[in-house]
Amino acid sequence: MNIAFVLVTHNPDEPAGIERSIAALALGLRELGHRALIIAAGPSNAADGEDLLRLNSLTLPRPALEEHLTALLADPAPVAQEIRGLLAGHTVDLVCWVDAVWGLGYLSPAPAGTATALMVHVPRTDAPLYRSLEHRPGRVLTVSEFMVEEFAREGVDSSAWAVVPNALMHTTTPPASEGREALRERGPVRIVVRAEPHKGVAELLKAYPAGLGRPVQIVLAEAGFEYWPGMQNEVVVECRALAAGLPDVEILPALPWQEVPGFLAGAAVTVVSSTSPETFGNVAAEALSVGTPVAGYGLGHLPALTGTAGRMTPLESGPDVLWEAVVSLLDDPAAYHEASLAGPGQVAAHTPAAVARTFLAATGLAT
Repeated sequence: MNIAFVLVTHNPDEPAGIERSIAALALGLRELGHRALIIAAGPSNAADGEDLLRLNSLTLPRPALEEHLTALLADPAPVAQEIRGLLAGHTVDLVCWVDAVWGLGYLSPAPAGTATALMVHVPRTDAPLYRSLEHRPGRVLTVSEFMVEEFAREGVDSSAWAVVPNALMHTTTPPASEGREALRERGPVRIVVRAEPHKGVAELLKAYPAGLGRPVQIVLAEAGFEYWPGMQNEVVVECRALAAGLPDVEILPALPWQEVPGFLAGAAVTVVSSTSPETFGNVAAEALSVGTPVAGYGLGHLPALTGTAGRMTPLESGPDVLWEAVVSLLDDPAAYHEASLAGPGQVAAHTPAAVARTFLAATGLAT
């Protein structure tokens, strides 16, 4: 089968969950013997592979806003024509619009006879979503049962949607028990997050507990898109200023995708401080895969993903209680190691090939 994913913001090593999830799914499809293409806007990147197709008719600024895309597509005909040409030229059996806007689901420019699917990774009940659904995609896919339920609560009929979870694109061996105990005793708290206000990093730093006694290392990455001009820079500047006044707190730059699991494997615990629901939780899944417990707010899919492999606290209790949960877990050897041992099992089914099989079954392409 030839399968194409349209995500105009896609770049290799883009520090964003949707981009990582599509890359992992494409890897799994290739492992199963299928061809998986990703169609993205220009400009090209030195790391682009042969299966990343760049549009000549659309180039995005970095970082891009949705309003930039809307303006660039005021006349969508050139982009729609180029996409139809690419899909026909590569004999694509199924095209997936990865998002209502950034995946061009609201345009749905598929050649006649090509099967389509719409992916919904984030909660949005705006005009682009409804326009995407009006194109009657053959299947609507989302990443968790939380998303199915969330859309139902918002009045969207999601009863026929299929859940295709995210896959772990890169894995590494968890530390041995002795190494894990050393991390519990004195290892760093490590956080990997996009520079977005709702990730809650500034609030977490403002509540930093005196006497924590271990490093806190935060990878704060800027993606190729943002919600308003200067958003990411505002977050980075604020977090760097807060970190400068705290002992043993570092703000680190983005990591290549393949380095994230190893970075998390060297953590005592990972904190997911998002103040809006995580629809899946890529970083949490990567931490669990290497036996690093996860602490976070009990929102979205995060509690189901983490299970007994960490600690969840109510959002309304705030970052102070979240820090207390981190310290409590680190101070309880038995509970800590129980959580650590549970982690890999929580995400064992999230291999690229397994998720690709789920995708193929959901879209009716399973053989």
